Amino acid sequence: MSLEPSDKYTDSALRVGERDTYPERLVGEFIGTVVANEWVNAEYKHMILAVHERALGAYAGQFFHLLCPSPDGAEVWMRRPMSIYRVDRAGSRLEFLYKCEGRGTRGMAMLGPGDEFNLAGPLGKGFRLEPGWKNIVVLGRGVGLATLAPLSQLAAEAGVGVTAILSARKPEVVMSRDLFAGLGARTEVVLDSDGTSAVDNVEAILERLIAEKRADAFFTCGSSRLLKLMQRIAKKHAIPGQVAIEQIMVCGFGACYVCVRTFEIDGVKTLKRVCRDGPVFNLQEAVGW
Repeated sequence: MSLEPSDKYTDSALRVGERDTYPERLVGEFIGTVVANEWVNAEYKHMILAVHERALGAYAGQFFHLLCPSPDGAEVWMRRPMSIYRVDRAGSRLEFLYKCEGRGTRGMAMLGPGDEFNLAGPLGKGFRLEPGWKNIVVLGRGVGLATLAPLSQLAAEAGVGVTAILSARKPEVVMSRDLFAGLGARTEVVLDSDGTSAVDNVEAILERLIAEKRADAFFTCGSSRLLKLMQRIAKKHAIPGQVAIEQIMVCGFGACYVCVRTFEIDGVKTLKRVCRDGPVFNLQEAVGW
């Protein structure tokens, strides 16, 4: 398989402040420096990295492949794919919001200010905003909210209004509310603990937004249940949409085929690589898991 220029890596990683000898390259391997890596609740941490300017070309929905340190002395064999949480171009920083549960993210959680962190990217195809869209709805759950958060940044830059429906088990693990609000998005929180995250209630919220003409497009990530709900309502009202798929990966640029998932296009089942063909896909083509 031949690789397009956007899939190539340089022979050595670029560090902050180093000159890029391949200025036409869209993807690279970089050494970032940890600025902060703090807990936001009992399960999730927020990492801020100072990065080379070439890493700042990332846009909403794309991801980086992270070379996580070992949490226990045994080698971590594969990189971990992680969606971008925020791009701070003025400050030359990238941000990630992640749940500490596997060996990779537990190793990542050990990093502190001043530590170096190897990342490759940006990879994949991200979100798209079409001309004419004035208001969009994003619906996410858990760490899926981290993937949807930069979409609000993209929308704010384009003058597009956002309503963000944030789903979580309980109030303590609701994330990204301040980030969404800070970018001008309207936020609605739905919880398992009080029953507001039930499909019927979320459906009522979506129908209300459609009636108020605040739903030119749908976006979702993080829940098969919410994906299926959005698909059904979007099809009913002929609303376009996109979904960011979370998937285990190995290479990150399409060579290994480990991240293949099933999609349905015009009634025909087909296989696509999440890392290269996505991770953002047409809402109606995604098959739930």
